[in-house]
Amino acid sequence: MFENFFADPASLFLGAFTGLAFGFLLQKGGVTRYEVIVGQFLLRDFTVTKIMGTAIAVGAVGIYGMNALGLEFSFHIKQAALLGNLLGGLLFGVGMALLGYCPGTGVAAMGEGSRHAIFGVAGMLAGAAGYAEAYPVMKASVLGVFNIGKATLATVTGLSPLWFIVILVGAAVYVPIALGRWERKTALITGEKLQN
Repeated sequence: MFENFFADPASLFLGAFTGLAFGFLLQKGGVTRYEVIVGQFLLRDFTVTKIMGTAIAVGAVGIYGMNALGLEFSFHIKQAALLGNLLGGLLFGVGMALLGYCPGTGVAAMGEGSRHAIFGVAGMLAGAAGYAEAYPVMKASVLGVFNIGKATLATVTGLSPLWFIVILVGAAVYVPIALGRWERKTALITGEKLQN
């Protein structure tokens, strides 16, 4: 009954190592702190935007770079169900604003000792279980609306992915500098002390 329940030990070890490294980097980046997440929503602390933007740019360079070097792997592109993405994004954003954590930072904060993150993580697990139960209804009623298939910016525009990677890398360099200036200017005006 449980023969396909767990992956092989090597995959489990790699997953555990990757998860620990990810949690460590989230903690070192400061995004396991409630004040940092709420500061993002209040447009006072852009640590989350800087970290996520850098991660997206590095990931894009890494994935397309490995592909260009001939490393074969499949891209698991999800369906672009626009209505489902919009509703899910709104629900995610409201939950993140209320709790002060997203799923990754909530688990990392719980590991760091934040007791209030426990309730958020429990809520996330309950929400995931609820969505799994509601999935057949969601698939029939919501996920098919404005579903444009497995679309990427490259396939929609007809441009090479390289253009988008160049834009991402440029943004990963420029945006943190611009946001740092914004944070310093806001801190001077409000008299707040910068977190980082």
